[in-house]
Amino acid sequence: MSSAAGVPSWLDRGLYPFEPRWHSTPHGRMHYVDEGSGPPVVLVHGNPTWSFQFRQVIPLLEGRRAIAPDHLGFGLSEKPVGYSYRPADQAAVLAGFLDSLDLRGATLVVGDWGGPLGLSWALDNPDRVAALVITNTWMWSVSDDWYYQGFSRFMGGPVGRRLILRRNFFAGDFLKRVYGDRSALTPAIHRHYLQPLGTPDERMGSAVFPREIIGSSDWLASLWDRRAALQDKRAALVWGMKDLAFRDKELRRWQELFPEAEATRLEGCGHFVAEERPAELASEILRVSGP
Repeated sequence: MSSAAGVPSWLDRGLYPFEPRWHSTPHGRMHYVDEGSGPPVVLVHGNPTWSFQFRQVIPLLEGRRAIAPDHLGFGLSEKPVGYSYRPADQAAVLAGFLDSLDLRGATLVVGDWGGPLGLSWALDNPDRVAALVITNTWMWSVSDDWYYQGFSRFMGGPVGRRLILRRNFFAGDFLKRVYGDRSALTPAIHRHYLQPLGTPDERMGSAVFPREIIGSSDWLASLWDRRAALQDKRAALVWGMKDLAFRDKELRRWQELFPEAEATRLEGCGHFVAEERPAELASEILRVSGP
């Protein structure tokens, strides 16, 4: 594990001033942020974002050690050709990274695909996890839900895959659609999601995830089957209520698992809570990660 000063020329260091750090995996180098000191807070992104998503949250986590990795195929991490990018494999890479840090008393902050990827590690290491902050995500099979079936079959099928690989559809068009307030996605911010996925080879991770919403149903079901391992954790639910992907229905399922968790419903907020409501998210992180 090492740090390096080199960053791509398109990265605005005013928006993202964090020191780049690197972790070697069997498949390629993983980039991550590691800022501050204190109880660790691990921020896990989904598709098509990266640790840039948490740039406004990290400075607000006073007295905490903020750790935000980029999955392989996303952000500043390498994008290896020939790697599967399947969720179970991505979860294994993330687990190897987190294990290398030997974390204790961690608070896990998850959203989108970061939910199942991050919570997979938590299920395997409940003794290392103190608290969970769950934003718009899931951790169960949706193979019987027509809403997700239709999306996964289209975006993960030949047409959707071609749109992502050739036109960068997920970072270009879909990202706009899941914002509650689209004006929040300024050209300068949007550029930081488009640039890391600049070529078809760099978009493979983004192209695989939609297919795996249904394709990885067995793996997702296996996570949910083990959910009891997390039931005693302190938890907060921070939910963008204007999200097209994860609705009130999915929030209620999390509430069934964590009946004591405080649910913060963010009206007018879309899918990426860290982008649209960083102060509210940081406040909940600090609350549940405290003594």
